[in-house]
Amino acid sequence: MKALMEKLEHLLELGGIKKDVTLLVLSGVAVLLSLFGVRPFPFDMAWVAILLCGVPIILEAIIGLITAFDIKADVLVSLALIASVAIGEDFAAGEVAFIMQLGALLEEITVARARAGIEKLVHLTPQTARVLQDGRETVLPAEQVRVGDVLRVLPGETVPVDGVITAGQTSIDQAVMTGESLPVDKAPGDEVSSGTVNQFGAFEMRASKVGEDSSIQRMICLVQSADAGKAKIVGLADRWATWIVVIALSAAALTWLITGEIIRAVTILVVFCPCALVLATPTAIMAAIGNATKHGFLVREGDALERLSRVKRVAFDKTGTLTYGTPEVVAVEAASPFDRETVYRLAAGAEQLSEHPLGKAIPRCWGKEHGQPLPQPAGFAMLPGRGVTAQVEGRALLAGNPQLLAEHGIPLAETPEAQRHREEGCTLTYVAVDGKFAGTIALSDTLREESAAMVAQLTGLGVRPVLLTGDHENAAKAIAGRLGIGEVRANCLPEDKLTAIGGYQDAGELVCMMGDGINDAPALKKAEVGIAMGGVGSDIAVDAADIALVDDEVKELPHLIALSRRMMTTIKVNMSFSMGLNFLAILLATTGILNPVVGALVHNAGSVLVIANSALLLKWRKK
Repeated sequence: MKALMEKLEHLLELGGIKKDVTLLVLSGVAVLLSLFGVRPFPFDMAWVAILLCGVPIILEAIIGLITAFDIKADVLVSLALIASVAIGEDFAAGEVAFIMQLGALLEEITVARARAGIEKLVHLTPQTARVLQDGRETVLPAEQVRVGDVLRVLPGETVPVDGVITAGQTSIDQAVMTGESLPVDKAPGDEVSSGTVNQFGAFEMRASKVGEDSSIQRMICLVQSADAGKAKIVGLADRWATWIVVIALSAAALTWLITGEIIRAVTILVVFCPCALVLATPTAIMAAIGNATKHGFLVREGDALERLSRVKRVAFDKTGTLTYGTPEVVAVEAASPFDRETVYRLAAGAEQLSEHPLGKAIPRCWGKEHGQPLPQPAGFAMLPGRGVTAQVEGRALLAGNPQLLAEHGIPLAETPEAQRHREEGCTLTYVAVDGKFAGTIALSDTLREESAAMVAQLTGLGVRPVLLTGDHENAAKAIAGRLGIGEVRANCLPEDKLTAIGGYQDAGELVCMMGDGINDAPALKKAEVGIAMGGVGSDIAVDAADIALVDDEVKELPHLIALSRRMMTTIKVNMSFSMGLNFLAILLATTGILNPVVGALVHNAGSVLVIANSALLLKWRKK
């Protein structure tokens, strides 16, 4: 018997009856013909709808009962269909079957609309790439591009892989990845992402991430893992199905015994079909996922938004999450007789060939601040763990830590400002010129412009922020003070972050963790909800998280939390409305005001209203 049920289920899937628009159209026409008494064939045309739409419902109910003794919502629908046919209400049975399947179609339309913003990424995958080999241009499938290949991208073309521009200047439309409405100017040395569109000039680039590692492919992987069906609350109607069936059968039986009118009992079965209840949750979740996508979030777990709605604390990593994760020059202090510009220019000139992140930051920041070409260094040497030495403009220059200057017998003379920067957590590069101490350059990771406002909005939502960082205490407290975060845990190793999250949970606080690095992965997994920075974050962090922030715009986090709460409110409203409508319809059916036909129309109008209410989440934003 089980094998037979599996074959029936397989045939049902192959036929695609439930979701076939053509069959719904045929069924709808048949129901209308039945309504007006048109009989081109020697049977009621409602039977077309019963066979095309009703039989799949009955088969699925039977399969569930026999294979797993699973009483789902379709059991009650099947009872209503069979009862209507048994008393000769063919039109009512056909209408119920048609409207139930129409409700399923409407749900799919809502879901498809909600996910459209995500799934369009799949269609943006570049198919070909122009690869430059030995001076010749060859068009190859994009999946054949390898790291290190040099590519050419023409105006109007989609960037095939992630890489760095080596020649040419252009503007890139990054809306698909960052949501930016205006093109972003790009020049040699700038990074470009796959899936973005070249707007104006042609350019050449060197591939850095290809295949599954490219930005667009990573986003597609996240899309494919988004599944609202995992939400714990989605199966509520099916979990209640046993009680719904018992209540419906009891009410129908009592009505029949008391009134002696079986048509009233059948009407009760029709109006108590839990179609609206079944639609109440998944449509709201998928609409909320669609809204979140428009604001840069890819929800990987269907129940993540449900869990996020209960969160009362958000733990943040610092570097790359609340800050940009790249060092910037925040101050240049010169010692007499040198001036600031001289110290800055000579140090930047010497560091041009440095491979150290802090060394690279100095010429980069000089270029941003001055926009002038730097003098080229001669005799450059990099001393691991100490700094660099070079000849710049004919002057001997040292740039590095105090040990480097001590090795050359150069005493330090820090200014009070330099000491203050060090106490605030900045890293100091010490500069000497021609054997004399010339000054210091303070570098620090800079705050994202939106971080302070985002923290303030979280506080307004009743969510408490906490900073969990591996930085030393001075730097952590300085950043927290500027952001208005009252609780700070510094010098955190991965296990320390994990312990901190566990401590909050043991105290009954549900925590959301937001981070970007490999060291954040354990905490992201441990937290009630983990949110990874999808743009700058590591693959491991993204894999460990429930939600990925594609464009790293942390300012949207308060919207996501408010959206999750709104989603739960919508679900509760949907369920309350659907159950209330059912019980009202039972009273009307018991008194004979509703017949099976009108009852089906009233009940399924409620289903349409539930779907429409859920669809409002697609464009919702807290005022």
